[in-house]
Amino acid sequence: MIAQPKRREILRLLAAGELSAGTIASQFAVTQPAISQHLGVLKKAGLISERRDGARRLYSVRPEGLADLHSFLAQVLPAGLERLRLAAEEEERRTGARPAGRN
Repeated sequence: MIAQPKRREILRLLAAGELSAGTIASQFAVTQPAISQHLGVLKKAGLISERRDGARRLYSVRPEGLADLHSFLAQVLPAGLERLRLAAEEEERRTGARPAGRN
């Protein structure tokens, strides 16, 4: 979902405040339909909200959606980092080599 770089950039843009779909699309060298698809994915994931202002669609970040994502990552990342540390230590024991940056 947010692994796609354009979606991360859309979230960065929206962090500054509400923007129209056209304004968001103008920041990218892709078609308006492609940006609309990215916006749809972010909206479905609960990370952004959409409101209509006449014919325009305005998008903004959903703080609660980002808080949910942050909580999830906080649960997943420590375990992933611990697995990475253990793998590096196992590699060190196996080969006798020290990871870069360690004395």
